[in-house]
Amino acid sequence: MARIEEELNTNFKEEHQRMLSNILFTTNWIRQRFEAVMKPFGLSGQQFNVLRILRGAGDWLNMNEMRERMIEKSPNTTRLVDKLVDKEWVIRRRCDVDRRVVHLKISEAGLALLTKVDEVDPNEAISFIQNLTEEEMRTLSNLLDKIRG
Repeated sequence: MARIEEELNTNFKEEHQRMLSNILFTTNWIRQRFEAVMKPFGLSGQQFNVLRILRGAGDWLNMNEMRERMIEKSPNTTRLVDKLVDKEWVIRRRCDVDRRVVHLKISEAGLALLTKVDEVDPNEAISFIQNLTEEEMRTLSNLLDKIRG
């Protein structure tokens, strides 16, 4: 991959501009690759994230709790869940006590789908980071944590 200046055909006056542009560009670049891995399964990255969260929860999970755990916080969570319910990958039920509260659970079909996704060759799914050492990955992750404070 080319340097960020070459990718965006620009020169940066300040290092912080270069860094921020590089983070945003690389985030989109990684998302595109991840979406390409999910596409054969009929999943978007956000849908996969919801299914992964619900599988990890094991039982019913409040929609707000699920939203809090999402990697990419989305105001469209209800619409996202609607699609997963329509595909029968998620079961939704309203709370008997407070009808505003919605609980979610991954269905057997959703679990079966994630089992297929889990079978994807991990080298294919993460091929774009294979040129990083374990120490570089740790350093990068720590720096990103530091940015978020």
